[in-house]
Amino acid sequence: MKTIIAWQVELDSRNAETTSSVRWALASLALSVLLSSLGTSIANVALPNFAEAFNASFQAVQWIVIAYLLAITTLIVSAGRLGDMIGRRRLLLIGISLFSLASLLSAVAPTLGLLITARALQGLGAAIMMALAMAFVGETVPKEKTGSAIGLLGTMSAIATALGPSLGGVLIAGLSWRAIFLINLPLGALALVLAHRYLPVDQRKPKTERASFDTIGTLLLALTLTAYALAMTVGRGSFGPLNMALLLAAFVGAGLFVFAEVRTPSPLIRMAMFRKLELSASLATSALVSTVMMATLVVGPFYLSQSLGLDAALVGLVLSVGPGVAALSAMPAGRLADRLGTQCVTTVGLIGMVIGTFTLSLLPTTFGIPGYIACIVVITASYAFFQTANNTAVMAGVSSDQRGAISGMLNLSRNLGLITGASVMGAVFAFGSASNDIATASPDAVANGMQITFAVAAALLVVALTIATGANHRFFRNRAIAP
Repeated sequence: MKTIIAWQVELDSRNAETTSSVRWALASLALSVLLSSLGTSIANVALPNFAEAFNASFQAVQWIVIAYLLAITTLIVSAGRLGDMIGRRRLLLIGISLFSLASLLSAVAPTLGLLITARALQGLGAAIMMALAMAFVGETVPKEKTGSAIGLLGTMSAIATALGPSLGGVLIAGLSWRAIFLINLPLGALALVLAHRYLPVDQRKPKTERASFDTIGTLLLALTLTAYALAMTVGRGSFGPLNMALLLAAFVGAGLFVFAEVRTPSPLIRMAMFRKLELSASLATSALVSTVMMATLVVGPFYLSQSLGLDAALVGLVLSVGPGVAALSAMPAGRLADRLGTQCVTTVGLIGMVIGTFTLSLLPTTFGIPGYIACIVVITASYAFFQTANNTAVMAGVSSDQRGAISGMLNLSRNLGLITGASVMGAVFAFGSASNDIATASPDAVANGMQITFAVAAALLVVALTIATGANHRFFRNRAIAP
């Protein structure tokens, strides 16, 4: 009897240790997501300070933000694939170290060129952290808790997005713009220690099972995405001959990339994966939804300041409502996805976003700030439901050796949507405002531009809902007829 009791006590102790290890492992992943998302949002508030410090134009200092986003967009799939090959834990530790080192280099950069270069390196580290954090979920938590874990990562991303502008403003006011990069050092050190201590050790594979790295595919993908990103950002919304040439280069590069991938024995992205309708639909809807979410960040500040007449402090406060709501909604969304199924939660999220964006094109002009905030709450809460359920659906059915690559593709689709939203939806806003210079447009013109922009956004979300509904219908029909 004593032996049985002793065995039970030992078993309970081991279970407690396992639970604690899982929590600390998730903490390291959450910190990785927080740091990479914070790097995106915290630098925007310092653009005027960069221009003053380096005596540079807005177009020049804008590349401090663009370089970071470009590095993430062009390298995130390669980072996931490399993690599948050489070991995710090892590569994640490298990514956290690189991000921290690049943050230090950014803080001490004496020239604008060196700062932009350091930000690109920081983006490379962030790409590794973003791609591998989600891939690690399947190895650290039970399958029935996957949705909750991914919801936690979504919460950290939303918190970082909301925290970035306000934290950056406080650090700049109290210290200097260099402090917004130095803040990453203690957080990066903590993430590194937790990841090294609690993430599962990589299992070495025999040499015969190790795939070679797709150098040509990686280079073609990087060049293609760089051309696309430049086409979407050069000219600040105006689409001229250079933009057309870059977009044409992106299309040619995409064709060459597909041509190369179907012929290499170890491709970066297996084209056969796109035969799975559910995966293709998830990636397409993710890109469309991210396009709309970026539109809220591009259009919102102009509408709030120029049409509703808010000062900078109130604009920042209102803009923080959306990410705050997303942060609060992500964890409940994960639990609902675990209980009700991802298809149901994805559809509910998209329907909510359609209602929110359509209403946003109408309500604020009548109800002012309360109408704007109410619509943003609906949009961002629904976005948290969609994003958590969509990511859970994709990652739940992925084999272990493909988790890094699929996670990278999810992040790639999101970043492509962000770039498209910043440029295309910005151009729609300018067109709707009937003004070449938004800064000098009348309040009525800005309000009209906002209405047109979110009417277009609602139409894009209807397309996303149609894609998701069609994929779900096909999925259930195939299951019904399967033997």
